[in-house]
Amino acid sequence: MKEAAEIPAKGKSWGLKVGVEACRILLGVVFIFSGTVKAVDPMGGAIKIDDYLTAFGLDFLKIFSVLFSMNLSALEFMLGVCMLLGVYRRYASLLTLLFMLVMTPLTLYLALFNPVSDCGCFGDAVVLTNWETFYKNIVLLAAAIVAFRYNQLLLPVYTYKVYWFVAIFAYLFSLLFSIRNYEHLPLLDFRPYKVGANIPALMEIPEGAPVDEYAYTFIYEKDGVQKEFTLENYPADDSTWTFVDSKTELIKAGYVPPITGFQLTDLADGTDRTETILSDTAGVFLLVSPHLQEASDKQIDEINNAYDYAQEKGLKFYGVTGSLPEEIALWTDYTGAEYPFLFCDETVLKTIIRSNPGLVLLKNGTILGKWHYNDIPAEGDLEAEIAPLLAGKADSGKEDAHIWSILLTFAVPLLLVWGYDHVHNRLRKRQPRPADGNPKEN
Repeated sequence: MKEAAEIPAKGKSWGLKVGVEACRILLGVVFIFSGTVKAVDPMGGAIKIDDYLTAFGLDFLKIFSVLFSMNLSALEFMLGVCMLLGVYRRYASLLTLLFMLVMTPLTLYLALFNPVSDCGCFGDAVVLTNWETFYKNIVLLAAAIVAFRYNQLLLPVYTYKVYWFVAIFAYLFSLLFSIRNYEHLPLLDFRPYKVGANIPALMEIPEGAPVDEYAYTFIYEKDGVQKEFTLENYPADDSTWTFVDSKTELIKAGYVPPITGFQLTDLADGTDRTETILSDTAGVFLLVSPHLQEASDKQIDEINNAYDYAQEKGLKFYGVTGSLPEEIALWTDYTGAEYPFLFCDETVLKTIIRSNPGLVLLKNGTILGKWHYNDIPAEGDLEAEIAPLLAGKADSGKEDAHIWSILLTFAVPLLLVWGYDHVHNRLRKRQPRPADGNPKEN
C-alpha cells in the first residue's frame, strides 16, 4: 500500500516540526545503537533471553534463544534506520510505538520485582539498572507517541520507490552481521575479558574504594510484644528483653571490580591454580567450555594441534569447564584429549569467550588472544600467529580494518541507492506534463 499523502506544512509551527524531528532522531539513534550492540554479541543476547525465560518459567523456549536474539537485533536496527531516514514513516513509527508499549510495562515489572538484574537492552556496551531502563523507556515512549502522531511531518531521505530496499537491506544486514558474530567472536568485545585485559588488575579493589553499607535490625521481645532495634539502641544490657531474630539489609553497594569469580580449581586434587596460571610468564592456553556436553567437536584436530604446539614450546595447556567429572571423561575419551582440566563457574566462562569451546592465550595474567573454535589456527599457522602474540607484537590495526569494512559494507549501498534515487527523482520532475497535469508515462 502506498503511503498516504503528506500533511501540508502550512499551519504547522516551526517548534512542532523541530520537536518531531528531534523525536525521530532520538528514536533512530537509540534503536540503531541497541540493535547494533545486540548484533555484535548475539550469544550474549541469547544468554540474557535465557535469563528472562527462566524468570518467567518458559525454559522450554530456550532452544529458540539464539534465533530470537538475532531477529530482535535486526528488527530494532531496521526500525532505527527507517525512523532516522524517514522510510515508511507511518508503519515505522507505528511499529516503534508498539515496541515501546510492550517494553515499557515489562521494564516496570523488572524494576519492581527484579527477576532479572540487567535488562540487557544495550548488551554489555552500556549496562543500566532496571529503574534506569524504565526511565529511559518512558522518554522513548513519549518520543514514539509524538513521532507516530505527526509521522507525516518527518522528512524522508529517500522517495517511496526505494523504501523497500532500505528496509529489507537494513534487516538483512543486521541479521547477517549477527550470524558473522555468532560463527566467530564478536567484532567488538565489551566484556572485561577482552584481548589486552589484565585479569589480576581487574580483580583488584582500589585502596579507599567504597565498601558495602548495611543496615542491621534486631528483633527483641518483652511481655509478649516484639520490637525492632538498631545497632545504636538495642537493649544489650537489659535482660528483660529476649532476642528473637535479626535482619541485614544492603543499603548502599560498594565498589565491585570488573572481574569477580575468576577461580580455577584443579579437579584432580582440589588445588586452587588461579594464582599459578595468572603469574605464568611463558604463556598458558585455556580451552574454555562452560558445558562440554554442548561443546562443538568440529575442530578437534585443531585443538589437539594447539595442545601439541604448547607442549613443543613449553607452554601450559588446560581445559577449563563447569562440567561434571563424568562429562569431562566422555570428552576425553571421544577427542583423545591429553590436557588436564580445571573447574570454573560456567557463568564466568560464558563471559570470558562467546564460543564453546573457545581458546584463550594468557601471559602474566594478560589476555593475548582469543579464538572461536571456527578460527583456531591450523597446524601450519600456529607458529606465525602465536609467536608474535607471546612476543608482544600483536597487529592492533586488524580490528579497526574489520570495523571499517563492516561500516562501508552498510553505508556504500545506501549511498549508491540514494544517489540513484535522487537523480531519478530530479529527472522525473523535469518531464513535461500533459494538459491534465500528470506526468507522461514512459
